[in-house]
Amino acid sequence: MAIGVLALQGSFNEHIAALKRVGVKGEQIRKPEQLQNVSALIIPGGESTTMAKLAEYHNLFPALRDFVKMGKPVWGTCAGLIFLADKAIGQKTGGQELIGGLNCTVHRNFFGSQIQSFEAEISVPEIVAKEGGPPSFRGVFIRAPGILEVGPEVQVLAEVPVPSDKAAKSDPAVENVEENAASEEKVIVAVKQGNLLATAFHPELTADTRWHSYFLKMLNETNQEASSSTALSSEGPSVSEPSKYDLPIFQQ
Repeated sequence: MAIGVLALQGSFNEHIAALKRVGVKGEQIRKPEQLQNVSALIIPGGESTTMAKLAEYHNLFPALRDFVKMGKPVWGTCAGLIFLADKAIGQKTGGQELIGGLNCTVHRNFFGSQIQSFEAEISVPEIVAKEGGPPSFRGVFIRAPGILEVGPEVQVLAEVPVPSDKAAKSDPAVENVEENAASEEKVIVAVKQGNLLATAFHPELTADTRWHSYFLKMLNETNQEASSSTALSSEGPSVSEPSKYDLPIFQQ
C-alpha cells in the first residue's frame, strides 16, 4: 500500500518521513499518471500560489479533482487545506485555482504573515478517541489559513482561540459583531468530510504521528467499504426460490 504525497513544493519530504515512521511508503507525485499508482494522497503545506502554478503547469488539476471525486482519501495540510476548499478568500490578485470538494470557506492567511507563525496545544477529542495518546496535539501554524465556514456534512475536528476582532474582520458573513461574539472566539483548524481530511497546521513537523495514523485508518475504511461493495455486486440480485417440501409418497 502506497500513499502519494504531492511533491511540487513545500513539506512533502517531511510527510514521507512521517509515513515511514508509521510503516507506510510515501510516493512523490508530480505527474497526473502517477496518481494511478496510489490509494490515497497527501497535499502538503507550502506556498499555495506557487504550488497552484506548478500544478497547472503539469496539468495536475483535472487528475486531482478526479482523484477526490473517486472517493479516495485525500489529506491537505495548510496550503493543502486551501487547495481542497470549495472557496478561498484573502488570495493574491487574480486568485488561484482550487481542487475543491471540501464544503468550506477558507481564509488564506488568517493568522498573518510568516513572522506571526506560532505553536499551540489543540484539543483533539476525535484523534484521541481513535488513536489514543494525550488529549491535545501540538499544532505548528506557519502563515496558516483558517476555516471560516463549513457545510452541514463537515465534521469539525479542532479549533483554536483567536482575538475576537480578528475573527470579525476576517469573516465576510459577520455583520453584527456583538450578536456574533460567541462565534468569534475560535476558528476552525481541522475538519473531515467523507474521504477528505484537512488541517491548517503541520502535523508532519512534529514527532506525533497520530494524524498520519488517523489518515491511514480512513484509507483502510475506504478499502473495506470497496471490498464489501464488490462482494455484494458479485453475488448478484437475490432471487427467491419457491419452497420445496419433502412430501411422503403414497403408493396404492
